[in-house]
Amino acid sequence: MKTLNKYKACLLGGAIGDALGYAVEFERESSIFSKYGKNGITEYKLKNGMALFSDDTQMTLFTANGLLSGYYNKSSYTDSVHTSYKEWYITQSVRQNNGNYHSWIMKVSQLWKRRAPGFTCLNSISSGKMGSIRKPINESKGCGGIMRVAPVGLFFKNTDIISQTDMLAAEISAITHGHELGYIPSATFAHIINLISHDEKITLKNAVLDSISNTEKLFRNCEHIGYFTKLIHKAVELSERKCNDLYAVHELGEGWVAEETLAIAVYCALKYQNDFEKAVVTSVNHNGDSDSTGAVTGNIIGAYLGMDAIPRKFLDNLEISDVISEIAEDLYNYDIDEHRDETGKKYII
Repeated sequence: MKTLNKYKACLLGGAIGDALGYAVEFERESSIFSKYGKNGITEYKLKNGMALFSDDTQMTLFTANGLLSGYYNKSSYTDSVHTSYKEWYITQSVRQNNGNYHSWIMKVSQLWKRRAPGFTCLNSISSGKMGSIRKPINESKGCGGIMRVAPVGLFFKNTDIISQTDMLAAEISAITHGHELGYIPSATFAHIINLISHDEKITLKNAVLDSISNTEKLFRNCEHIGYFTKLIHKAVELSERKCNDLYAVHELGEGWVAEETLAIAVYCALKYQNDFEKAVVTSVNHNGDSDSTGAVTGNIIGAYLGMDAIPRKFLDNLEISDVISEIAEDLYNYDIDEHRDETGKKYII
């Protein structure tokens, strides 16, 4: 059974991990631990009193906007999300908000900031073409495809159609990332989010294992499916060992590509499945793509533990947390009769 608490914790958790990791995204471990101490970065690095997140959270919000716009306007979800991404691209390339847009979040001035956007996302969207699994736009497997799809896992409430959730997440990633490993991990990620945000009884490990099994079925004919599932199983196994966290992360990669981002997130979330702070802190203090591994870990551990597990210090000073919460509420309410019409006013074009 879905709960608003988990929806909010999923999106806010992702923004928290993103903001914590964004400060050290391009730093090596030697620099991080020298600058922040033996535990690495554990508190926000504030700018003008705010914890700033990266393009990861920006695109997550535009994904959610696209899904809800697709629902209310009875249009293709992938087409609608692609339209939202094209508007996100405007925020990265135009200095002034002076147009009429489909996405209501284009009115949020804080989103009109360039926060180290990925070149693959920028180039794919600016091309005017929309990639798909059948017609890939490139051969990229960068993590820009996975870091933005948590809302897909929240969107569909019926876990009996979870394969629809998985395939939609993969297709949304394939809009910009055409390699098999650019979109397959997104299916697994959305599956995990869907289960843990709608099933109070499922354990995180069982959700991960179920996601691997379903991904193997959906993409059984793909060349790289064996490598991918082996890596995620390795993340599960490492989380159950008494090993150093940095050793485990190094065994899984650096997170610049989607399969490594998910593997690191699965490791951190499983290893510290009862401790939101420890999971997120572990996920960002390494050599790799700290904001993306932090964002995906935050989405997972947030959805699993809920809002009560998130320390107040991470909610204070997080930029536009009110907007993130509002979008989580919209994802939760859109198919509830007493909320449907009111929510739809923001998304009907």
